[in-house]
Amino acid sequence: MGGVFFSVNNMPGLDPADVNEEEGKTSQNIIALVSQFADDNLTFVRQNISTGLALAGFLIIARSIRLITKFGSAADIPARFIERNISIRGRVRNVSEKGLEVEHIPIYVPLLSPLLTKRQSVTLLDVRLAGVELTSEGQHWIGQHLKPAEIVWLRLIARQDETLHCLVSVNRGSLLSTCVNEELLRHGLARTCPLVGLEPHSRIYWRLYKRLLRAESRAEKKGKGFWKEESRWERVTYVLRNNTVVMSIKRLFKWTSGSSKE
Repeated sequence: MGGVFFSVNNMPGLDPADVNEEEGKTSQNIIALVSQFADDNLTFVRQNISTGLALAGFLIIARSIRLITKFGSAADIPARFIERNISIRGRVRNVSEKGLEVEHIPIYVPLLSPLLTKRQSVTLLDVRLAGVELTSEGQHWIGQHLKPAEIVWLRLIARQDETLHCLVSVNRGSLLSTCVNEELLRHGLARTCPLVGLEPHSRIYWRLYKRLLRAESRAEKKGKGFWKEESRWERVTYVLRNNTVVMSIKRLFKWTSGSSKE
């Protein structure tokens, strides 16, 4: 059987010219509606396109320089961060014998940061106080003055294996910042030590070292911490307690007392 084909030419009562004209009008109406919507909402469209492009650009830049990356170990931190002594933010999780254990807090980006955080496990950075030899008294002081989950800023000074040597600062108000390294030395609760990972003849080495020595010198002048001098009575008591003559008299007195009882 032969197929039956229909066309506009074969349809009774329809003029091909009329159909083409109707289709043209419909297309023009759609184009007109779209154009009118774009004209009416031009500012909105421009703003959203600009915002989208700006956000996309920021994400690309932030991703390239690792601003939104959460560092789980010292090895994750780019070398340029250490070389330029960039400061990163973190949350104190524990005070160790030699320093702090800190959870890194990257820059927060809405929508994107929660997705990245879900993929990353909570790991802590091993942080040492640069140029400071921490004592048990200093460790106790940190535990008292740094609140649980305190937010701190870590100025990266050097990296040694899996350890970061940093200047640790705490914000106390919008304009006030306290350097924990200097505070420990200022209270005589720590001693200065060489800055690990820095060239001893470099400018930054001596600039930081002078800051720390200045803080330690204040504690020494004011007699704070282990720089505190013993009072005259304490020195006399110590001398008498360890004097051989006094110790001999004490032994003799104990011996005579024991003999009289017998």
